[in-house]
Amino acid sequence: MTASPKSNRKLLTLLVLGSVGMFGFGFALVPLYDVLCDALGINGKPQGTASTYEAVVVDESRTVTVEFIAHVQSGMAWDFTPQVNRIEVHPGKLTHAKFIAHNKSAKDTVGQAIPSVSPGQGAAYFNKTECFCFNQQPLAAQASAELPLIFYVDPDLPESITTLTLSYTLYDITGKVVSAIEQGAAK
Repeated sequence: MTASPKSNRKLLTLLVLGSVGMFGFGFALVPLYDVLCDALGINGKPQGTASTYEAVVVDESRTVTVEFIAHVQSGMAWDFTPQVNRIEVHPGKLTHAKFIAHNKSAKDTVGQAIPSVSPGQGAAYFNKTECFCFNQQPLAAQASAELPLIFYVDPDLPESITTLTLSYTLYDITGKVVSAIEQGAAK
């Protein structure tokens, strides 16, 4: 039994429409994921820009433990560690912390840190007023740098959250920066 040309066209049309639909869904998946996670408060992404610190009433009766974790992209020749692994803070109090970066390679490189906060519901209450993660971090060969972080925990943080973990993953973006510079020079 052979298929007619009409049924072949119909099948081909359905396959093409199905492929276009799957591509569109895949393309929209990341924004949909971000919207869903933001609505449910489960993504753990802190804000990507600096918060302004307005005189907030500091809750001296309560302490929140903030833990710091640092990771480096596989194959990146940097050491990247928090100066302290954990700190006790009072919600509303402006707090300073530092991370240490050391470029162990023989060439200049550029890093970019991407933050994440756990539990995800706590991300909305963790406010950075200054963070090395807002900028690219160029580091000469064999050089070290102190990377500042200034933050506060919003006093409206739910009482059930007593510990926040701030995790940074440092990525090597040297190739992207060099490519962008070369493209800019070519124009």
